[in-house]
Amino acid sequence: MTLRSRRATRAALVTAVIVMSALLASGPGYTTGVARDRDVPPPSASPSAPPPPAVPSASASPSPSPSPSPSVAPSASPSPSAPAPTPDPPEKWPAFGAYLAYDSEGVERIDELSEWLGGARLTVGHTYLPGDRWSNIEGAPDFLESWAKWRRAQGDRLFVLNVPMQERNEDGVGDYVVRSLLRRGAAGEFDEHYRVLARRLVDLGVPDTVVVLGWEMNGTTYTHRCGPDPQSWKAYWRRIVTAMRSVPGQKFRFDFTPSRGRDAVPWPECYPGDDVVDVIGMDSYDQPRGMSFDEQVSEPYGLKFHVDFARAHKKPVSYPEWGLFRNGDNAEYMRRMLAWMDEHQPLYNTLTDYCPHGVWQCEDNPRSADVYRSLLKGRGQEQAPKPTEPVRPTEPVKPTEPAKPPACSPLDLGDWVEYWLGGKLCLRFDWWQGDDTADAGKGAGGAAGR
Repeated sequence: MTLRSRRATRAALVTAVIVMSALLASGPGYTTGVARDRDVPPPSASPSAPPPPAVPSASASPSPSPSPSPSVAPSASPSPSAPAPTPDPPEKWPAFGAYLAYDSEGVERIDELSEWLGGARLTVGHTYLPGDRWSNIEGAPDFLESWAKWRRAQGDRLFVLNVPMQERNEDGVGDYVVRSLLRRGAAGEFDEHYRVLARRLVDLGVPDTVVVLGWEMNGTTYTHRCGPDPQSWKAYWRRIVTAMRSVPGQKFRFDFTPSRGRDAVPWPECYPGDDVVDVIGMDSYDQPRGMSFDEQVSEPYGLKFHVDFARAHKKPVSYPEWGLFRNGDNAEYMRRMLAWMDEHQPLYNTLTDYCPHGVWQCEDNPRSADVYRSLLKGRGQEQAPKPTEPVRPTEPVKPTEPAKPPACSPLDLGDWVEYWLGGKLCLRFDWWQGDDTADAGKGAGGAAGR
């Protein structure tokens, strides 16, 4: 190739490069030398997707809020003053659970019931303190420990504890004795038992326990009933609440829970006052025989009176005990009661789940079980648990019984004998030594106090 030809070829190549550069410079994403505003989405972007955040260029003006160029189209993103609508949150279902057993078995069965209900979230654990003697009403740590551990595991769980107001609570004690006991309680004789209970609950990391105190006081079943002396009963309730609230760290809520209807005494006569009641509950079983659900709603001191009374006192309602009873496997009652609670949004409800009241642990009520399961299946799964820090007991709970004396062997005579003795019988094997460690009961032995 001649020199002239090589020069012509080189000139043609240079010209081609210049032309190609010009064509590329006019392609998508560029103007004639001016960068496109990055707030404007590219043509291929989805109109519903928000644009990526603006990235300032190195040559951007230092002004904190530059005015957009009038030639630039408005951004497709929504204005901060008019955010895009968001879907409504999932419906808030009332917190619910079931009474499954009073001890640690009740805790273990919560997950099993949840599985039967298709993964429904049972956020309420419910149990009762035994009312046979004061030492149990004070809440033995080994009894409460498993419930406290369950409650501490998730922040939105609720621990509900029925607390008797008298020992020998189901022994059929007569009105004369009940009246005397209520007056003794109103005078403060039993305050320390409830301070012990409050300290134990706080130490176990459940200071926010819902305390169902003296439940079904309008009936005749329990020694802690109100009927023999309503004024003393109310004064006694106030003493207990004051004693438990005096314990540092407590956040208890006290639930006043009569049984539905009039029973032995109209339950409003037992109401102790808004300052010592946090929740107004009701135990409502499907009884008496032949009473329809509409009658249960409208009867004197029934379901409607209950919610109206609570509303007037600005308190939430609860249903610590409810279930089937005198009318057998009543699917209509089950359906109507669940609808009633969905409508009136109680703080919590717990089905009494054993025969004849229940549906999961009782095979006598298959039609009601189908209704309960179908209406609650999977309920609460959309409500994620609130995060919570693990709560540990602040310090070991001190035992209430005296320590075993040296060379003394306690005899296991059973709860009934120990109850009437006032404690365990302790047999000393060094009685012949006559040492100074022997107490007033030295010799054959002595009974430790309750």
